[in-house]
Amino acid sequence: MSANRPFVLTIAGLDPSGGAGILADIKTFEQHKVTGFAISTANTIQTENQFYEIQWTDLSFVIRSIETMFLNYKISVAKIGIVSSLYDLNRIVSTVKRLSSSTKIVWDPVLKSTTKFEFMNIENRLDLNKILSKIDLITPNYHEMKILFPEFVLIENQFPTNVLLKGGHNEKAIGTDRLFLKDEILELFPSEKKCSEKHGSGCVLSSAIASNLALNQSIKEACKNAKIYIENYLSSTSTLIGYHYV
Repeated sequence: MSANRPFVLTIAGLDPSGGAGILADIKTFEQHKVTGFAISTANTIQTENQFYEIQWTDLSFVIRSIETMFLNYKISVAKIGIVSSLYDLNRIVSTVKRLSSSTKIVWDPVLKSTTKFEFMNIENRLDLNKILSKIDLITPNYHEMKILFPEFVLIENQFPTNVLLKGGHNEKAIGTDRLFLKDEILELFPSEKKCSEKHGSGCVLSSAIASNLALNQSIKEACKNAKIYIENYLSSTSTLIGYHYV
């Protein structure tokens, strides 16, 4: 392995089509010239068009895998995707922080598939806020934001962590993302590229951000540069599966 490439770990599901999950994450990591590792939280049966079935990985296996990776490598950023419950998310986040307090965490809160299969219920708001306070950035779309924060208002950062609210599902401003930081709110506007919907675009965006953070970019820089990357991805084909390039 190249000694000058930072290590980034994705903890997420396996999508056999490669459009989402750990396969998409690894493709993104490689394009950003970071060394990517992956731990699978679930096996799925799906294509870019349809979700059929999920088989969750035993949590203790996931935790032991995380411990092994952190004991052997200095991991700069951990990106988390689908998990089955807030309890599992808390165990994963707490394990990462216990093993390396300096490791940044990005969570892409995939709560439902595009075909409405539900991955996680938000059972307890207090537990959610405690978990989020240990995470550096979350990347929900508008539908996920309403589930996570039903009463949110887009005028101030009232959240327990930094939030990149993706604009792909915002009918009033398609493609305009909003980045909620501790002391400011930024709007990230889309370019004029012709973009097509892609399966797993949220996974690609969050893993691009994780890569940029590992390359010592600020959260603001990481999100701005990741937006360029995801627009290249969205404009690469007219199908639901895109090409990765920088």
